[in-house]
Amino acid sequence: MSEAISKNKDIVRLLRHITGRGRLPVEMTAAGVSIHREGAPARQFPQAVVEQAVALGLVARDETGIRATVEAPAFLRRAMLAPEEAFQEQHRLSETVNTTIDGIRQSVRINRLESPLGGLARLKEKSGQAFMPPEALAAGEKLHADFTRGQLQPRLTMSYEPLLSSKTRGGAGGIADLCDTAVAARGRVARAMEAVGPELCGVALDVCCFEKGLERVERERQWPARSAKLMLRTALMALARHYAPQRSGDRRNHSWGAEGYRPEMS
Repeated sequence: MSEAISKNKDIVRLLRHITGRGRLPVEMTAAGVSIHREGAPARQFPQAVVEQAVALGLVARDETGIRATVEAPAFLRRAMLAPEEAFQEQHRLSETVNTTIDGIRQSVRINRLESPLGGLARLKEKSGQAFMPPEALAAGEKLHADFTRGQLQPRLTMSYEPLLSSKTRGGAGGIADLCDTAVAARGRVARAMEAVGPELCGVALDVCCFEKGLERVERERQWPARSAKLMLRTALMALARHYAPQRSGDRRNHSWGAEGYRPEMS
């Protein structure tokens, strides 16, 4: 077992030395394989390590050169992670983004495949263009963020508005238990769903907030196959217009009247 771990570390060292640098010249020496890299001294690697990397499909080598294959970067990412995270990382599409959380700008690591919107981002039209416009995806992510900040997930069923009438003022679970951020987020969700309309707000909530897949939405709503993505795109485009309304070029309204004209008060 210790020998296998040692070899794995040697393979990681080898891949870190050559990955992303194209084809590098090699030279056989008594110590093993000497790899030359421009701007750095040559490094020696045991012949057995190089052969194992070739057998694993991580390295391609001929008599005079060596290069990392397309599988090498993924192997390196897994090797650099903690053992309990290595398997999970193979099934993620991780990305570091900047976002504002409770008024503070932070860098966070997200998994684009965690939400159904992550899969929709990869869908293409026949023309090759993205099926879901970036502004629609951004609107869906904003709705999800407000939904989470509003603490709506545990108690939400078919209605997006929090049911507070059954709570006594100041009682446990009532509005008094919510911070200002959560209350404001609930209001934004309510206004967003009102803007989208009753015909489309359901599919937006199902996918963006409850994170249901499109096939499940079609099954539960008894919609035709492949119709949910069209309805969702329409809903998210309406949501995007709500979050970022288009500004008219000229808001001024001029009216000319005859001499002595006085506007009437409505």
